[in-house]
Amino acid sequence: MRILVLYATVEGHTRKIAETLADEFEASYMDVILTNVSDPGYCDPGTFDAAVLCAPIHISRYPSGFVKYIQSWKSSLQEVPTVLVTVSLAIASDEADERKEAEGYPKDLTDKTGWYPDQYYHAAGALKYLEYDFFKRWMMRRISDSEGGPVDTSKDHELTDWPALRAFASEFANKIKSGE
Repeated sequence: MRILVLYATVEGHTRKIAETLADEFEASYMDVILTNVSDPGYCDPGTFDAAVLCAPIHISRYPSGFVKYIQSWKSSLQEVPTVLVTVSLAIASDEADERKEAEGYPKDLTDKTGWYPDQYYHAAGALKYLEYDFFKRWMMRRISDSEGGPVDTSKDHELTDWPALRAFASEFANKIKSGE
């Protein structure tokens, strides 16, 4: 079984999530192609047994290159089992309105592109305080504080539930192998 794990990343955390998914698929004895959507010469998802597309949300949007990939390969994506993994901080918020907004991002993408994945997975992202400039660090700390998140700017904070992500990958791999 061959699976494509394609990702877009802004600060690198979505790449880490995609790598974790790829590791789990390989542990399930699947051949995995892991690639960044910004790398030239993307793979045709229709040549795989399944495809997992991962992208972050920044300023309420998916990266434009990710959206363009989906628009270009929509018909191939519809031919194989697919998952859309959306990475956002809002999904980990204590505020129900924030989580509800985050849960709506995939619908906005499918409405825009016409691609309807078979499954969706929401992964919490990371606060990369050590990588932010002064203004972004200050702003992200304020937002995180208002939503009950981590505010210690002396270190980065990964909010991803890694065991849940691995369990999801294992379940998806089993589903693909069984032909469901």
